[in-house]
Amino acid sequence: MHKTLIVLISTAFLAAACLPGQSPQDVQAQVETAVAQTMQAQQQIENSVAQTVEAQNALASPTTELTFTPTLTNTPILFPTLTPIVATATPIPVSSGGGGGGGGVSKAAYSCDIIHQRPYDNSEFNPGTQFDIKWTILNTGTKTWDPGVDVKYFSGPSMSAVTLIEIPVAMEPGDQYDIDLDGTTPTEKGFQVMTWVVQGPYCYPYVAIIVK
Repeated sequence: MHKTLIVLISTAFLAAACLPGQSPQDVQAQVETAVAQTMQAQQQIENSVAQTVEAQNALASPTTELTFTPTLTNTPILFPTLTPIVATATPIPVSSGGGGGGGGVSKAAYSCDIIHQRPYDNSEFNPGTQFDIKWTILNTGTKTWDPGVDVKYFSGPSMSAVTLIEIPVAMEPGDQYDIDLDGTTPTEKGFQVMTWVVQGPYCYPYVAIIVK
């Protein structure tokens, strides 16, 4: 009852407050009227509920108490037989890569890769702009390179005044060698690619930029 009363009073107060030209006295009067009407309606509901309960009690007949005696039988309960499931694992033969056909992938004796390349592919430059070229040559083969391996210009627009560099040291497998060049972008606009080659050819350093 209290919750319903609070909700209705709040609703009445808000409705009254929203009306234009209402004085504080008018709002107070409307709230008091709403409270009185709500309490009257609540009393009528309580009286109606009490009368209904009284009428139901008068019509109710005595309830006969029922007793239940459980009967036990000797009939066995049969449970289904469970058949165990045995999983079998079939071994998969793995080739060790030694002799015979179909072995593992073997490394090339002489090969290389370009890492830490600058500029990044599709970098944008204006025509005639100077920029830095950097390649790190990585020996990914199984053989050691002798000192004096050539790295030279191969194709595309030449973007550096230098066209040949010698790696002056021996390069064991896994060794790296840095090449730094001063570059200048072509005057022709569009996608431009300059390719170099590591003697062998072991791999191809390159520059791929966009002249805008």
